Amino acid sequence: MRSSLFRSLYFQVVVALIAGVAVGHFYPAIAVDLKPFGDAFINGIKMVITPVIFCTIVSGIAGMESLKKVGRVGGKAVLYFEVVTTVAMLIGLVVANVVQPGAGINADIASLDQSAVAAIADKAHPQTTVQFLVGIIPSSVVDAFAKGNLLQVLLFSVLFGVSLSMLGERGYKAREMIDEFGKALLGIVCIVMKLAPIGAFGAMAFTVGKFGIGTLQQLALLIACYYATTIMFIGVVLGSMARLAGVSLWKLIKYLREEIFIVLGTASTESVLPQLMLKLERLGVARSVVGMVVPTGYSFNLDGAAIYLTMTSLFIAQALNIDLSLWQQLGLLAILMLTSKGGAGVAGAALVALAATLGSTHIVPVAGIALVIGVDRLMNEIRALTNLLGNAVAALVVARWEGEIDLVTARGVLSGEIVPVVEDEKGLARPVQGAPQILA
Repeated sequence: MRSSLFRSLYFQVVVALIAGVAVGHFYPAIAVDLKPFGDAFINGIKMVITPVIFCTIVSGIAGMESLKKVGRVGGKAVLYFEVVTTVAMLIGLVVANVVQPGAGINADIASLDQSAVAAIADKAHPQTTVQFLVGIIPSSVVDAFAKGNLLQVLLFSVLFGVSLSMLGERGYKAREMIDEFGKALLGIVCIVMKLAPIGAFGAMAFTVGKFGIGTLQQLALLIACYYATTIMFIGVVLGSMARLAGVSLWKLIKYLREEIFIVLGTASTESVLPQLMLKLERLGVARSVVGMVVPTGYSFNLDGAAIYLTMTSLFIAQALNIDLSLWQQLGLLAILMLTSKGGAGVAGAALVALAATLGSTHIVPVAGIALVIGVDRLMNEIRALTNLLGNAVAALVVARWEGEIDLVTARGVLSGEIVPVVEDEKGLARPVQGAPQILA
Protein backbone atom coordinates (compact mmCIF):
# COMPACT_ATOMS: atom_id res chain seq x y z
CA MET A 1 0.00 0.00 0.00
CA ARG A 2 2.78 2.39 0.98
CA SER A 3 4.84 1.57 -2.13
CA SER A 4 1.73 2.13 -4.25
CA LEU A 5 1.31 5.58 -2.71
CA PHE A 6 4.93 6.51 -3.40
CA ARG A 7 4.55 5.44 -7.04
CA SER A 8 1.36 7.45 -7.59
CA LEU A 9 1.81 10.56 -9.70
CA TYR A 10 -0.21 12.88 -7.49
CA PHE A 11 1.89 12.00 -4.41
CA GLN A 12 5.10 12.66 -6.34
CA VAL A 13 3.75 16.00 -7.56
CA VAL A 14 2.74 17.05 -4.03
CA VAL A 15 6.23 16.24 -2.74
CA ALA A 16 7.73 18.14 -5.68
CA LEU A 17 5.59 21.21 -4.93
CA ILE A 18 6.62 21.22 -1.27
CA ALA A 19 10.27 20.83 -2.27
CA GLY A 20 9.88 23.65 -4.79
CA VAL A 21 8.49 26.02 -2.14
CA ALA A 22 11.34 25.13 0.22
CA VAL A 23 14.08 25.63 -2.37
CA GLY A 24 12.49 28.87 -3.60
CA HIS A 25 12.30 30.28 -0.07
CA PHE A 26 15.72 29.25 1.26
CA TYR A 27 17.75 29.30 -1.98
CA PRO A 28 16.07 31.91 -4.24
CA ALA A 29 19.12 32.42 -6.46
CA ILE A 30 19.23 28.73 -7.32
CA ALA A 31 15.44 28.49 -7.59
CA VAL A 32 15.21 31.14 -10.30
CA ASP A 33 17.53 29.07 -12.48
CA LEU A 34 15.16 26.09 -12.22
CA LYS A 35 12.53 27.74 -14.42
CA PRO A 36 13.57 25.70 -17.51
CA PHE A 37 12.34 22.51 -15.81
CA GLY A 38 8.81 23.85 -15.69
CA ASP A 39 9.02 25.32 -19.19
CA ALA A 40 10.32 22.05 -20.63
CA PHE A 41 7.46 20.04 -19.13
CA ILE A 42 4.81 22.47 -20.40
CA ASN A 43 6.39 22.49 -23.87
CA GLY A 44 6.40 18.69 -23.84
CA ILE A 45 2.63 18.70 -23.37
CA LYS A 46 2.01 21.60 -25.75
CA MET A 47 3.76 19.79 -28.60
CA VAL A 48 0.91 17.24 -28.75
CA ILE A 49 -2.07 19.38 -27.72
CA THR A 50 -3.19 20.52 -31.17
CA PRO A 51 -2.93 17.08 -32.85
CA VAL A 52 -4.71 15.47 -29.86
CA ILE A 53 -7.54 18.00 -30.17
CA PHE A 54 -7.71 17.40 -33.93
CA CYS A 55 -7.95 13.62 -33.56
CA THR A 56 -10.49 13.77 -30.73
CA ILE A 57 -12.81 16.27 -32.43
CA VAL A 58 -12.63 14.64 -35.86
CA SER A 59 -13.27 11.18 -34.41
CA GLY A 60 -16.12 12.44 -32.25
CA ILE A 61 -17.92 14.39 -34.99
CA ALA A 62 -17.46 11.67 -37.59
CA GLY A 63 -19.01 9.21 -35.15
CA MET A 64 -22.14 11.29 -34.48
CA GLU A 65 -25.46 10.19 -35.92
CA SER A 66 -26.12 13.50 -37.67
CA LEU A 67 -24.58 16.89 -38.29
CA LYS A 68 -27.53 18.46 -36.48
CA LYS A 69 -26.19 16.89 -33.31
CA VAL A 70 -22.83 18.58 -33.86
CA GLY A 71 -24.48 21.98 -34.01
CA ARG A 72 -26.71 21.19 -31.03
CA VAL A 73 -23.80 20.17 -28.79
CA GLY A 74 -21.76 23.20 -29.85
CA GLY A 75 -24.67 25.55 -29.27
CA LYS A 76 -25.37 24.19 -25.81
CA ALA A 77 -21.68 24.44 -24.91
CA VAL A 78 -21.40 28.09 -25.99
CA LEU A 79 -24.63 28.99 -24.17
CA TYR A 80 -23.35 27.37 -20.98
CA PHE A 81 -19.98 29.11 -21.32
CA GLU A 82 -21.53 32.56 -21.69
CA VAL A 83 -23.92 32.14 -18.76
CA VAL A 84 -21.35 30.80 -16.31
CA THR A 85 -18.61 33.23 -17.39
CA THR A 86 -20.99 36.16 -16.95
CA VAL A 87 -21.88 34.90 -13.46
CA ALA A 88 -18.15 34.69 -12.64
CA MET A 89 -17.58 38.27 -13.81
CA LEU A 90 -20.56 39.58 -11.85
CA ILE A 91 -19.31 37.86 -8.70
CA GLY A 92 -15.87 39.44 -9.17
CA LEU A 93 -17.50 42.83 -9.74
CA VAL A 94 -19.64 42.62 -6.60
CA VAL A 95 -16.81 41.44 -4.34
CA ALA A 96 -14.42 44.12 -5.62
CA ASN A 97 -17.03 46.82 -4.94
CA VAL A 98 -17.85 45.54 -1.46
CA VAL A 99 -14.32 44.82 -0.22
CA GLN A 100 -12.53 47.52 -2.29
CA PRO A 101 -9.05 45.95 -2.06
CA GLY A 102 -7.41 48.88 -3.88
CA ALA A 103 -8.81 51.63 -1.68
CA GLY A 104 -6.20 53.50 0.35
CA ILE A 105 -3.21 52.63 -1.84
CA ASN A 106 -3.33 56.11 -3.46
CA ALA A 107 -0.91 55.16 -6.22
CA ASP A 108 0.50 57.85 -8.48
CA ILE A 109 0.40 56.97 -12.18
CA ALA A 110 3.67 58.80 -12.74
CA SER A 111 5.49 56.63 -10.22
CA LEU A 112 4.50 53.32 -11.80
CA ASP A 113 7.06 51.23 -13.65
CA GLN A 114 6.13 52.00 -17.25
CA SER A 115 8.83 49.72 -18.68
CA ALA A 116 7.33 46.69 -16.94
CA VAL A 117 4.02 47.35 -18.67
CA ALA A 118 5.47 48.03 -22.13
CA ALA A 119 6.14 44.39 -23.04
CA ILE A 120 2.63 43.36 -22.02
CA ALA A 121 0.96 46.32 -23.73
CA ASP A 122 2.75 45.48 -26.98
CA LYS A 123 1.05 42.07 -27.02
CA ALA A 124 -2.38 43.49 -26.19
CA HIS A 125 -4.39 44.47 -29.23
CA PRO A 126 -8.00 45.41 -28.47
CA GLN A 127 -10.27 43.68 -30.99
CA THR A 128 -13.71 44.34 -32.32
CA THR A 129 -16.17 41.48 -32.55
CA VAL A 130 -15.62 41.27 -36.31
CA GLN A 131 -11.84 41.13 -35.91
CA PHE A 132 -12.19 38.42 -33.28
CA LEU A 133 -14.42 36.28 -35.51
CA VAL A 134 -12.19 36.76 -38.56
CA GLY A 135 -9.15 35.86 -36.44
CA ILE A 136 -10.62 32.43 -35.76
CA ILE A 137 -10.16 31.54 -39.45
CA PRO A 138 -6.52 30.51 -40.04
CA SER A 139 -4.70 31.82 -43.09
CA SER A 140 -2.84 28.52 -43.10
CA VAL A 141 -3.75 25.25 -41.39
CA VAL A 142 -0.08 24.47 -40.84
CA ASP A 143 0.43 27.86 -39.19
CA ALA A 144 -2.52 27.28 -36.84
CA PHE A 145 -1.08 23.95 -35.68
CA ALA A 146 2.47 25.32 -35.45
CA LYS A 147 1.45 28.29 -33.29
CA GLY A 148 -0.94 26.23 -31.19
CA ASN A 149 -3.89 28.55 -31.80
CA LEU A 150 -6.67 26.52 -30.19
CA LEU A 151 -9.57 28.39 -31.77
CA GLN A 152 -8.18 28.05 -35.29
CA VAL A 153 -7.32 24.37 -34.77
CA LEU A 154 -10.79 23.84 -33.35
CA LEU A 155 -12.46 25.37 -36.41
CA PHE A 156 -10.40 23.29 -38.85
CA SER A 157 -11.01 20.12 -36.83
CA VAL A 158 -14.78 20.69 -36.82
CA LEU A 159 -14.81 21.31 -40.59
CA PHE A 160 -12.66 18.22 -41.20
CA GLY A 161 -14.90 16.10 -38.99
CA VAL A 162 -18.02 17.35 -40.74
CA SER A 163 -16.46 16.63 -44.14
CA LEU A 164 -15.46 13.14 -43.02
CA SER A 165 -18.97 12.52 -41.72
CA MET A 166 -20.47 13.52 -45.07
CA LEU A 167 -18.33 10.89 -46.81
CA GLY A 168 -20.20 8.15 -44.96
CA GLU A 169 -18.71 4.67 -45.44
CA ARG A 170 -16.00 6.06 -47.72
CA GLY A 171 -14.55 7.97 -44.78
CA TYR A 172 -14.36 4.97 -42.45
CA LYS A 173 -10.71 4.13 -43.17
CA ALA A 174 -9.63 7.73 -42.66
CA ARG A 175 -11.50 7.88 -39.35
CA GLU A 176 -9.95 4.58 -38.23
CA MET A 177 -6.47 5.88 -39.07
CA ILE A 178 -7.11 9.11 -37.13
CA ASP A 179 -8.33 7.06 -34.14
CA GLU A 180 -5.12 5.03 -34.11
CA PHE A 181 -3.00 8.15 -34.52
CA GLY A 182 -4.83 9.71 -31.57
CA LYS A 183 -4.04 6.67 -29.40
CA ALA A 184 -0.36 6.99 -30.27
CA LEU A 185 -0.44 10.67 -29.29
CA LEU A 186 -2.00 9.84 -25.94
CA GLY A 187 0.85 7.39 -25.43
CA ILE A 188 3.25 10.33 -25.80
CA VAL A 189 1.20 12.25 -23.24
CA CYS A 190 1.56 9.37 -20.76
CA ILE A 191 5.33 9.40 -21.25
CA VAL A 192 5.62 13.17 -20.75
CA MET A 193 3.33 13.06 -17.70
CA LYS A 194 5.92 10.95 -15.89
CA LEU A 195 8.05 14.11 -15.84
CA ALA A 196 5.29 16.13 -14.14
CA PRO A 197 6.96 16.13 -10.69
CA ILE A 198 10.14 17.62 -12.15
CA GLY A 199 8.17 20.24 -14.07
CA ALA A 200 6.05 21.17 -11.03
CA PHE A 201 9.16 21.40 -8.84
CA GLY A 202 10.96 23.74 -11.24
CA ALA A 203 7.95 25.98 -11.82
CA MET A 204 7.10 26.33 -8.13
CA ALA A 205 10.70 26.92 -7.08
CA PHE A 206 11.00 29.68 -9.69
CA THR A 207 7.78 31.37 -8.55
CA VAL A 208 8.73 31.48 -4.87
CA GLY A 209 12.38 32.30 -5.60
CA LYS A 210 11.55 35.09 -8.05
CA PHE A 211 8.73 36.84 -6.19
CA GLY A 212 9.16 35.62 -2.63
CA ILE A 213 6.80 35.88 0.29
CA GLY A 214 7.46 39.59 0.72
CA THR A 215 5.61 40.52 -2.46
CA LEU A 216 2.39 39.50 -0.76
CA GLN A 217 2.47 42.24 1.88
CA GLN A 218 1.25 45.29 -0.03
CA LEU A 219 -1.25 43.41 -2.18
CA ALA A 220 -2.28 40.82 0.41
CA LEU A 221 -5.90 42.01 0.48
CA LEU A 222 -6.29 41.65 -3.31
CA ILE A 223 -4.79 38.15 -3.26
CA ALA A 224 -6.87 37.04 -0.26
CA CYS A 225 -9.98 38.54 -1.85
CA TYR A 226 -9.33 36.78 -5.15
CA TYR A 227 -8.60 33.41 -3.56
CA ALA A 228 -11.72 33.62 -1.38
CA THR A 229 -13.89 34.62 -4.35
CA THR A 230 -12.65 31.81 -6.60
CA ILE A 231 -13.05 29.22 -3.85
CA MET A 232 -16.60 30.48 -3.28
CA PHE A 233 -17.28 30.30 -7.02
CA ILE A 234 -15.97 26.73 -7.19
CA GLY A 235 -17.96 25.59 -4.16
CA VAL A 236 -21.25 27.35 -4.91
CA VAL A 237 -21.52 27.83 -8.68
CA LEU A 238 -19.50 24.87 -9.97
CA GLY A 239 -20.80 22.71 -7.13
CA SER A 240 -24.37 23.49 -8.17
CA MET A 241 -23.58 22.82 -11.83
CA ALA A 242 -21.98 19.48 -10.93
CA ARG A 243 -25.10 18.48 -9.00
CA LEU A 244 -27.20 19.35 -12.04
CA ALA A 245 -24.94 17.03 -14.03
CA GLY A 246 -25.62 14.30 -11.47
CA VAL A 247 -22.17 14.04 -9.84
CA SER A 248 -20.40 15.28 -6.73
CA LEU A 249 -17.94 18.13 -7.23
CA TRP A 250 -15.82 16.94 -4.31
CA LYS A 251 -15.52 13.46 -5.78
CA LEU A 252 -14.67 15.01 -9.16
CA ILE A 253 -11.90 17.04 -7.51
CA LYS A 254 -10.47 13.89 -5.92
CA TYR A 255 -10.68 12.10 -9.28
CA LEU A 256 -8.74 14.93 -10.96
CA ARG A 257 -6.24 15.37 -8.10
CA GLU A 258 -3.19 14.60 -10.25
CA GLU A 259 -4.18 17.19 -12.84
CA ILE A 260 -5.01 19.72 -10.10
CA PHE A 261 -1.59 19.44 -8.47
CA ILE A 262 0.16 19.73 -11.83
CA VAL A 263 -1.84 22.85 -12.64
CA LEU A 264 -1.02 24.32 -9.22
CA GLY A 265 2.66 23.69 -9.87
CA THR A 266 2.87 24.88 -13.47
CA ALA A 267 0.10 27.52 -13.35
CA SER A 268 -0.98 26.27 -16.78
CA THR A 269 -4.14 24.43 -17.75
CA GLU A 270 -2.57 23.42 -21.06
CA SER A 271 -0.24 21.11 -19.14
CA VAL A 272 -3.15 18.73 -18.46
CA LEU A 273 -5.49 19.26 -21.43
CA PRO A 274 -4.97 15.84 -23.09
CA GLN A 275 -5.12 14.05 -19.73
CA LEU A 276 -8.31 15.89 -18.74
CA MET A 277 -10.04 14.86 -21.96
CA LEU A 278 -8.98 11.24 -21.46
CA LYS A 279 -10.22 11.16 -17.86
CA LEU A 280 -13.59 12.62 -18.80
CA GLU A 281 -14.01 9.88 -21.41
CA ARG A 282 -13.21 7.29 -18.73
CA LEU A 283 -16.03 8.78 -16.65
CA GLY A 284 -18.50 7.77 -19.33
CA VAL A 285 -18.76 11.10 -21.17
CA ALA A 286 -19.10 10.62 -24.93
CA ARG A 287 -15.93 11.39 -26.87
CA SER A 288 -17.88 13.66 -29.22
CA VAL A 289 -18.96 15.86 -26.28
CA VAL A 290 -15.50 15.89 -24.69
CA GLY A 291 -13.90 16.78 -28.02
CA MET A 292 -16.30 19.67 -28.62
CA VAL A 293 -16.64 21.12 -25.12
CA VAL A 294 -13.19 20.95 -23.50
CA PRO A 295 -11.02 22.49 -26.26
CA THR A 296 -13.66 25.17 -26.89
CA GLY A 297 -13.85 25.85 -23.17
CA TYR A 298 -10.12 26.50 -23.03
CA SER A 299 -10.84 29.65 -25.03
CA PHE A 300 -14.43 30.52 -24.13
CA ASN A 301 -14.91 29.21 -20.58
CA LEU A 302 -12.16 30.77 -18.46
CA ASP A 303 -14.03 31.29 -15.19
CA GLY A 304 -10.94 31.98 -13.11
CA ALA A 305 -9.69 34.53 -15.63
CA ALA A 306 -13.14 36.17 -15.72
CA ILE A 307 -13.08 36.77 -11.96
CA TYR A 308 -9.44 37.89 -12.12
CA LEU A 309 -10.03 40.44 -14.88
CA THR A 310 -12.99 42.12 -13.19
CA MET A 311 -11.34 42.25 -9.76
CA THR A 312 -7.95 43.52 -10.97
CA SER A 313 -9.55 46.13 -13.24
CA LEU A 314 -11.50 47.58 -10.32
CA PHE A 315 -8.49 47.18 -8.01
CA ILE A 316 -6.34 49.32 -10.33
CA ALA A 317 -9.10 51.93 -10.59
CA GLN A 318 -9.47 52.05 -6.80
CA ALA A 319 -5.70 52.22 -6.27
CA LEU A 320 -5.48 55.18 -8.66
CA ASN A 321 -8.53 56.84 -7.06
CA ILE A 322 -10.57 56.58 -10.26
CA ASP A 323 -14.26 56.43 -9.40
CA LEU A 324 -16.15 54.22 -11.87
CA SER A 325 -19.89 54.62 -12.15
CA LEU A 326 -22.20 51.62 -12.38
CA TRP A 327 -22.61 52.13 -16.13
CA GLN A 328 -18.86 52.37 -16.61
CA GLN A 329 -18.42 49.12 -14.71
CA LEU A 330 -21.09 47.41 -16.81
CA GLY A 331 -19.37 48.75 -19.93
CA LEU A 332 -16.12 47.29 -18.64
CA LEU A 333 -17.93 43.98 -18.15
CA ALA A 334 -19.15 44.05 -21.76
CA ILE A 335 -15.60 44.60 -23.03
CA LEU A 336 -14.32 41.79 -20.81
CA MET A 337 -16.82 39.42 -22.42
CA LEU A 338 -14.77 39.79 -25.60
CA THR A 339 -11.20 40.32 -24.37
CA SER A 340 -11.36 37.34 -22.00
CA LYS A 341 -11.95 34.96 -24.92
CA GLY A 342 -9.22 33.16 -26.77
CA GLY A 343 -6.84 32.90 -23.81
CA ALA A 344 -4.09 30.37 -24.32
CA GLY A 345 -4.39 28.93 -20.80
CA VAL A 346 -0.74 29.68 -20.04
CA ALA A 347 0.86 31.80 -17.35
CA GLY A 348 0.66 35.50 -18.17
CA ALA A 349 -2.15 35.30 -20.74
CA ALA A 350 -4.57 37.06 -18.36
CA LEU A 351 -2.23 40.06 -18.07
CA VAL A 352 -2.36 40.52 -21.84
CA ALA A 353 -6.16 40.33 -21.73
CA LEU A 354 -6.17 42.87 -18.89
CA ALA A 355 -4.01 45.25 -20.94
CA ALA A 356 -6.35 44.86 -23.92
CA THR A 357 -9.34 45.59 -21.70
CA LEU A 358 -7.92 48.72 -20.11
CA GLY A 359 -6.68 49.89 -23.50
CA SER A 360 -10.23 49.63 -24.84
CA THR A 361 -11.89 51.59 -22.03
CA HIS A 362 -9.60 54.66 -22.06
CA ILE A 363 -10.80 55.28 -18.49
CA VAL A 364 -8.33 53.27 -16.42
CA PRO A 365 -4.73 53.73 -17.68
CA VAL A 366 -2.95 50.63 -18.97
CA ALA A 367 0.10 51.61 -16.92
CA GLY A 368 -1.89 50.62 -13.83
CA ILE A 369 -1.09 47.00 -14.66
CA ALA A 370 2.27 47.64 -13.00
CA LEU A 371 0.42 47.42 -9.68
CA VAL A 372 -0.43 43.75 -10.19
CA ILE A 373 2.47 42.44 -12.29
CA GLY A 374 4.45 41.42 -9.21
CA VAL A 375 1.71 39.18 -7.82
CA ASP A 376 0.07 38.00 -11.03
CA ARG A 377 2.08 34.78 -11.00
CA LEU A 378 1.03 34.11 -7.41
CA MET A 379 -2.63 34.47 -8.40
CA ASN A 380 -2.21 32.39 -11.52
CA GLU A 381 -2.31 29.04 -9.73
CA ILE A 382 -5.86 29.40 -8.39
CA ARG A 383 -6.92 31.09 -11.64
CA ALA A 384 -5.73 28.12 -13.69
CA LEU A 385 -7.26 25.67 -11.21
CA THR A 386 -10.65 27.39 -11.51
CA ASN A 387 -10.42 27.29 -15.30
CA LEU A 388 -9.62 23.57 -15.17
CA LEU A 389 -12.52 22.65 -12.90
CA GLY A 390 -14.85 24.95 -14.83
CA ASN A 391 -14.19 23.09 -18.08
CA ALA A 392 -14.45 19.66 -16.46
CA VAL A 393 -17.85 20.57 -15.02
CA ALA A 394 -18.91 22.13 -18.34
CA ALA A 395 -18.27 18.85 -20.18
CA LEU A 396 -20.34 16.96 -17.61
CA VAL A 397 -23.22 19.46 -17.74
CA VAL A 398 -23.41 19.50 -21.55
CA ALA A 399 -23.12 15.70 -21.66
CA ARG A 400 -26.00 15.35 -19.16
CA TRP A 401 -28.01 17.95 -21.10
CA GLU A 402 -27.42 16.04 -24.32
CA GLY A 403 -27.92 12.59 -22.75
CA GLU A 404 -24.36 11.59 -23.65
CA ILE A 405 -23.08 10.49 -20.24
CA ASP A 406 -23.28 7.13 -18.50
CA LEU A 407 -24.13 8.30 -14.98
CA VAL A 408 -23.80 4.80 -13.52
CA THR A 409 -20.22 4.61 -14.77
CA ALA A 410 -19.45 8.21 -13.79
CA ARG A 411 -20.71 7.80 -10.22
CA GLY A 412 -19.06 4.41 -9.91
CA VAL A 413 -15.67 5.68 -11.06
CA LEU A 414 -15.86 8.78 -8.85
CA SER A 415 -16.78 6.69 -5.79
CA GLY A 416 -14.07 4.11 -6.52
CA GLU A 417 -16.51 1.25 -7.10
CA ILE A 418 -15.76 0.92 -10.81
CA VAL A 419 -12.35 0.69 -12.45
CA PRO A 420 -12.08 2.98 -15.48
CA VAL A 421 -10.71 1.09 -18.48
CA VAL A 422 -8.61 2.08 -21.45
CA GLU A 423 -7.48 0.18 -24.53
CA ASP A 424 -3.94 -1.11 -24.70
CA GLU A 425 -1.78 -1.19 -27.81
CA LYS A 426 -3.61 -4.35 -28.96
CA GLY A 427 -7.03 -2.74 -28.58
CA LEU A 428 -7.89 -4.83 -25.52
CA ALA A 429 -9.57 -3.28 -22.48
CA ARG A 430 -7.43 -3.13 -19.36
CA PRO A 431 -7.76 -1.40 -15.93
CA VAL A 432 -6.07 1.95 -15.43
CA GLN A 433 -2.82 1.51 -13.54
CA GLY A 434 -3.26 2.39 -9.89
CA ALA A 435 -7.07 2.39 -10.04
CA PRO A 436 -9.09 0.76 -7.26
CA GLN A 437 -10.48 -2.74 -7.76
CA ILE A 438 -14.12 -3.31 -8.63
CA LEU A 439 -16.15 -3.89 -5.52
CA ALA A 440 -18.46 -6.88 -5.28
